[in-house]
Amino acid sequence: MITLASDFDSPYPAAMRGVLCANTDARLVDVAHDFPRQDVRAAAFWLRELLPTFPPATHLVVVDPGVGTDRRALAVRAGDHALVGPDNGVLAPAARALASDDDPAYYEIPISDPASSTFHGRDVFAPAAAAVHDDGVDALDYAPVDDPVTLAFPDPTVVDDTADGEVLVVDGFGNAITNVPGDVLDEHWGDYATVNGERVPVRRTYAAVDPDEWLLTVGSHGNVELAVNRGRGDDAFGVSPGSHVRIALP
Repeated sequence: MITLASDFDSPYPAAMRGVLCANTDARLVDVAHDFPRQDVRAAAFWLRELLPTFPPATHLVVVDPGVGTDRRALAVRAGDHALVGPDNGVLAPAARALASDDDPAYYEIPISDPASSTFHGRDVFAPAAAAVHDDGVDALDYAPVDDPVTLAFPDPTVVDDTADGEVLVVDGFGNAITNVPGDVLDEHWGDYATVNGERVPVRRTYAAVDPDEWLLTVGSHGNVELAVNRGRGDDAFGVSPGSHVRIALP
């Protein structure tokens, strides 16, 4: 299996699929092509959450605002998985999540006169993903990389009953997903918290409050999120990725 993920929307992913079909018989599975444009951190977050749900596969990832520059192209061995994409940090959180007992191993994919300096997804990464899938990273003549670009999400500060964190991403429903771990709410289900000065119910499900009512809950990713039942949490709370969030629990 080769999975594909990008911020391309349409029609560009079709070109990568065409190159893959011409070079391998692998099963192709699209993860998402509507990641926020050129937002490496958002893509890295979602890939860390999504890719571990797959069986062993090669994961082709292209969120690449530095395309055509001297940024490196990478192949990564992470446990039973491999990742292929730009050296801008987008692969790092997923690689750490997929790695088994060993750390991920990074290798540089050589770039030699691609047909386009603006579409390495088609001309560099798709052919490399086909080769990695068919032959394995270790069988290819790729030089090891000891200093890949890393990306780590900020840690919250939790002191007593107050958590200071930030919004990492906003999903398509408008849920503002923070970096605050969900276990801070363990003893407070059914209570009310104060979020950036606003009193908000702490509930396990969206439907536990009336439509258009705000709530604090824990999403499938395990983090605290700011939400609105049948509405957009980001709009209601006035937050966006990077916004500071202070949660005071009773």
